[in-house]
Amino acid sequence: MKLGKIPFDDCPVALRKREHLTDEYKKINRFQKVPAIVDGNFQLSESVAIVRYLSDKGQFSEKLYPKSLEARARVDEFLEWQHLGIRVPCGLFFRSVWLYPVNGIAPMPKTEKIQKLVKDVETNLEFVERLWLEKDFLIGDQLTVADIFGASEINQMKLCQYNVSEKQFPKVAKWLARVRESSNPYFDEAHNFVYEKSKQAVSAKV
Repeated sequence: MKLGKIPFDDCPVALRKREHLTDEYKKINRFQKVPAIVDGNFQLSESVAIVRYLSDKGQFSEKLYPKSLEARARVDEFLEWQHLGIRVPCGLFFRSVWLYPVNGIAPMPKTEKIQKLVKDVETNLEFVERLWLEKDFLIGDQLTVADIFGASEINQMKLCQYNVSEKQFPKVAKWLARVRESSNPYFDEAHNFVYEKSKQAVSAKV
């Protein structure tokens, strides 16, 4: 929203304080997760659905989410693929190796489990390397929401002391840097709390 210079009221929800589990928030998002928007009397959850809704209303950047049929279809193709292709393996690694241990929800997995999680991540990074990065960005030469969604899923693994290898995945590594540069200062602003939490002394030895 900030990158596309779209006016909105920012209403932070502190997950660490369990504000998403309150009855008040449940009226906004029945799933009690983030993000969510309130547009007049209409409430909507799920980030991809929010992007599409705002775009259809003419309230989202056409550069980030194109209006043209084929360009939008390519963005949507990645947004649908990434649920299982990027989000599941990266999110599972992030939760198992950092989020759960640092919050006392579960112990750090054993080395064999961590290695299996890393293998699953890297199998899908290979797909991104081979199939999605023919140009500077996922959908051509211009940054779109596809890049922001994908990079954010991968970026969170830095908390697990996992960094994408420039030698193993040169295209992915350069793309991640390119996405960050193209969307800053908002990319770092959005990840600031995550960066701060990463300073806690829970790390994966991979």
